[in-house]
This record gives sequence, structure tokens and C-alpha cells, in this order.
Amino acid sequence: QVQVVESGGGLVQAGESLRLSCLASGNIFKINIMGWYRQAPGKRRETVARITMSGGTQYADSVKGRFTISMNGAKNMTYLQMNSLKPEDTAVYYCNADTRPTDKYDYWGQGTQVTVSS
Repeated sequence: QVQVVESGGGLVQAGESLRLSCLASGNIFKINIMGWYRQAPGKRRETVARITMSGGTQYADSVKGRFTISMNGAKNMTYLQMNSLKPEDTAVYYCNADTRPTDKYDYWGQGTQVTVSS
């Protein structure tokens, strides 16, 4: 199994920055992709950014150029640097560890709230 725990959310003003962190533990060698997702009130959960173990990245169009996903060398920490935040970025942000297809499962953290005031 894999456990993931997010941290770093908070309340900021539009235009400011935040960095989210995700600590993965357990069988991290099984992880193929780490991702950040978000869910705003009344909306579906959406992909924000993903990173493969080889460093390949993918971003939602809405965050390209503003957000950067990265991983440390030990591959147990994943970060989401969020710059030029907008009120529409307000959501609960979730970290995900995907072990598929090596294993069958993906694992979610409890989420961290990001609120951007205008």
C-alpha cells in the first residue's frame, strides 16, 4: 500500500503564490505517476498536474504557465508550486499516487484547502 499526505494549503490573495507538498510513504517503488487534482464546490474533481517517475509532466490548460509540478530525488515528495493565483483556483487540492499498471490501485490524500481571495 501507499499513503499520501498533503500540506501547504491556505488563504492567499489573487496574484500571490503557494506551494503544496505531498509526502508518499509505504510501497513508493510501485508508484508510476504522481498527480495533483482539485475539486471546487459544486464541481467535479479535475486534473491539475501530473508527473511520471521519469520526470515527464502534464498540466491542465487552466494552470499552464502558472503552476509547476516537481518531485524530489528520493521520489517520495511531490510539490505543486502555484504562482499568480486566481480566485477560480479556489478548491480542495488532492494528491494522488497511481501504481497502475504495475499494480491495480491509486491512492488519495485527504486534501488541502486553497482559497484565493479577489
